[in-house]
Amino acid sequence: MLPAEIRKKIKLLEISTRKLVNSVFVGQYHSAFKGQGMTFAEFREYVPGDDVRAISWPLTARTGKTFIKKFDEDRELTLIFAVDISGSVDYGSQKYFKGEVITHLAAILGFSALKNNDHVGLLLFSDQVECFVPPKKGRGHVQRILRDLYFYRPQRRGTNISVAASYLQGILKKRATIFIFSDFFDAQFSLSIRSLARKHDVIACVVQDPSEKNIPNLGLLEMYDPETQETMLVDTGSIAFRTEYFKQIQAQEKLRTDELKRARVDSIQVTVGESFIDPLIAYFRKKNSRRS
Repeated sequence: MLPAEIRKKIKLLEISTRKLVNSVFVGQYHSAFKGQGMTFAEFREYVPGDDVRAISWPLTARTGKTFIKKFDEDRELTLIFAVDISGSVDYGSQKYFKGEVITHLAAILGFSALKNNDHVGLLLFSDQVECFVPPKKGRGHVQRILRDLYFYRPQRRGTNISVAASYLQGILKKRATIFIFSDFFDAQFSLSIRSLARKHDVIACVVQDPSEKNIPNLGLLEMYDPETQETMLVDTGSIAFRTEYFKQIQAQEKLRTDELKRARVDSIQVTVGESFIDPLIAYFRKKNSRRS
């Protein structure tokens, strides 16, 4: 049984998310994801004006009449949330932790998928695959995904995005749209994501907290690394420390940007404490403009 606190969180999140989905988001989602191609529907006799490339020559030869193949758009979409649950996402200096923002983003996309009768699946990963929920339809299934995002406790604390990408590449047989939610505090993941993107539509959703870039002057401070579980006493008032820290953060951001460019996937930048709806809508509008 889920604790009452988790059940309440899921209910409140569903209520707030449904309002957003119904008012501003579902149209953007529907336009951006129009299905994964065309599926064969039936044969029918050729009429002048039909595309000759659709003619079925074997059936035409057998019957003595000219038939074409008729196709319908395959509207059904499979959405996969690959969610980083390593130690570093369990952090936040604002109202929400990074992991909570990820859960809100997944809820918005999940209920948009529900509205469009799409399948939704979930992969939770740290430096190993922690949990996989196969894609299904339905409100109960979306609620189950939210339950796992709130309630699952990771076995490991590190981050390995390549492990998650390789797992999905092996288990997903049908083309899917994959959102990778992470702060991307990892290295050398570009090849695995690029390989995954050859078959699937992959979007990297980078979630950051502003204090990670600009550390405040709080004097002597004990800093804790949630992935290595190491602690260090630092003087945040020291100009030398702050300068060196900023250099390391810049180098880390450049590495992440370069890795995503090499992977050749779209990315969405989300900052904790700011609107997480606006970056999604901006991405979908950009995606729609490329399609038109």
